[in-house]
Amino acid sequence: MNAVASLSENSPFVIAKFGGTSVANYAAMNKSADVVLSNKNVRVVVLSASAGITNLLVELSEGCDADKRNELLQKVQDIQYAIIDNLQHAEVIREEINRLLENIAHLADSASLATSDALTDEMVSHGELMSTLLFVEILRERGANSHWFDVRKVMKTNSSFGRAEPGLQQLKESAQHLLLPRLQNDLIITQGFIGQDSKARTTTLGRGGSDYTAALLAEVLNLSRVDIWTDVPGIYTTDPRVVPAAQRIDEIAFDEAAEMATFGAKILHPATLLPAVRAGIPVFVGSSKEPEAGGTLVCDRTENPPQYRALTLRRKQTLLTLHSLKMLHARGFLAEIFTILLRHNISVDLITTSEVSVALTLDTTGSTSTNGSLLTNALMTELSALCRVEVEENLALVAIIGNKLSQVNGLGKQIFGALESFNIRMISYGASNHNMCLLVPGDNAEEIVRTLHSNLFE
Repeated sequence: MNAVASLSENSPFVIAKFGGTSVANYAAMNKSADVVLSNKNVRVVVLSASAGITNLLVELSEGCDADKRNELLQKVQDIQYAIIDNLQHAEVIREEINRLLENIAHLADSASLATSDALTDEMVSHGELMSTLLFVEILRERGANSHWFDVRKVMKTNSSFGRAEPGLQQLKESAQHLLLPRLQNDLIITQGFIGQDSKARTTTLGRGGSDYTAALLAEVLNLSRVDIWTDVPGIYTTDPRVVPAAQRIDEIAFDEAAEMATFGAKILHPATLLPAVRAGIPVFVGSSKEPEAGGTLVCDRTENPPQYRALTLRRKQTLLTLHSLKMLHARGFLAEIFTILLRHNISVDLITTSEVSVALTLDTTGSTSTNGSLLTNALMTELSALCRVEVEENLALVAIIGNKLSQVNGLGKQIFGALESFNIRMISYGASNHNMCLLVPGDNAEEIVRTLHSNLFE
């Protein structure tokens, strides 16, 4: 017991998380295995599903006819078999994967009769279960003492399917009992993104939740670093696919990176940094395809942080504008609105108000089980009884991330001068020192990001 205690006080070990593109196929998995085996301090590995699998499973969980089901199931099988066919001893692993594929087919049949958020979570969890089984086999063929571990044994969550939240104390106790003693000698391979509720039903932590899994495990096991391996060598001033001139950020503070993640930078899951910040654990982001290219270190603080750090883009934003003369010099109107939204489990992103109206943005990205729309008939009926409702969709959120932005003279001219030829639908500024948010038409979003990047960073 003393050995475990001393290990938990000052663990030199690292947890490595690999995203879907890093385990997309046999070649990618071997590249990721190279990364794991090159660092003897990597003791826990968290994997996403192979690229494309989660989307296929989500589509199956939404229910479809027999022909479409067979087509989607075949695609899932093909991705897994393409990896298995490259293994030297494939018989046992093929049986295990076939068992999981049969489960998927059974769940798909059930979904064609009736869908549910619980079924969706059960379905999509199979992506991570399969990728981790295959990765263990690849590591074993290379002589590593690797062991498969079902993360659901420790990741106990509430029953909010699609966006479940783990219980931290229970996770800590379970992980220190079941995982910590094994780190000295074993390499543990486990699943990101999934958990289990009190009724032993599989849950998911929301799209991108594998990062969150890795950071939570690092926190409760008191590890020294979280390495997040993806297809991009670090965090950039904006998405390099939108702006080829984007520059890599070598070091970034937790609060800046958290703002980036919250406002749409896909490189990190928004909740990832919370456990890392709590425990003061640095997070490294690099590319599994070219680990030698370096990456970005996310840490407590950086020297001389710049005024402008990055631009982020989040698509699929919905704007609700609520008009009512009852707002004029009245008390409690906003409380009524937020009570209705709470009842429908909707969180508001940005908000601006006038005397007789309030505008709210809703983020429709991030959950496995919202199916793209938060605006149910029941919600619209309740809101319409209280006020006149306008809905605008196909908007995008562009966030300027920086430091002490609310203290900068001439900020408005720098930003809006550059964007004088574009329509800005809504502005949110002043609540944070680290961001200014612009709601813009979705069709103009990329051009706006390119224009701002050219003016602020190039």
